[in-house]
Amino acid sequence: MPEKQLIIQGDDFGMCHAINVGIAQAFRAGTLTQASVMAPCPWVSEAFAIANELDMPVGVHGTLTCEWDHLRWRPLTDGESLVESDGTMHRALDGAIAEIDAQEASRELRAQVEALRKAGLTPSYLDCHMGPTTTDGFSAACQLTGLPFLYPVIENALAFSSIAMMSNRPAEEKKSWLLDRLENLEPGVHLVVTHPAVASPELANIARPESENFCWAETNRTSDLDVLLDPDVAKRIEELDIDLVAVRDLA
Repeated sequence: MPEKQLIIQGDDFGMCHAINVGIAQAFRAGTLTQASVMAPCPWVSEAFAIANELDMPVGVHGTLTCEWDHLRWRPLTDGESLVESDGTMHRALDGAIAEIDAQEASRELRAQVEALRKAGLTPSYLDCHMGPTTTDGFSAACQLTGLPFLYPVIENALAFSSIAMMSNRPAEEKKSWLLDRLENLEPGVHLVVTHPAVASPELANIARPESENFCWAETNRTSDLDVLLDPDVAKRIEELDIDLVAVRDLA
């Protein structure tokens, strides 16, 4: 087994068409190795179809929040604590943490897992969108679905030698950051989290320009995809004999 194994993950699969296209492009390019699916989101049926067609390794992007101004979604279950007054998920992580009931969260997360399974997919892990709003809820969902949690915040977590996110870095620095990270990988299993998407008017306008998360609408995502499609990245991974894997490949 190669000494250095790397998972390059794409988050928010199913949120919108532009993200689905970006994740598919990066996976076909051979750099993205798995994607986290948002089951309550409006474009998830397309994500299901893409994942099945490409035999893409997937996990469940446990979704208990909806941060956008102009793109809203509702839970799959009817827990009252899961929604704001308009019936859509909580906009802010702090609000979700304060309001969400752990049992209702667990039921919702299990429904999201089952949505993937009913679509013919075999998710290999559960993680969280924006953050673990209730560790008790996520822990219970992991126990009841048999899935490990991706991040080391609950007992049922996978163990990685390192975890890093590329998306929140300045666009002009992302390629050099990733190449440097590849050069300095120690033996072990490593995770890099990305959010690739293609440019689109819809994606660019899901948040108001004055919103704090506006850069997360399109800018952070298209620059991630640029790096994942850059031939220099794939070439360096091969030269360094880094084994690209997914959670489903781990013993």
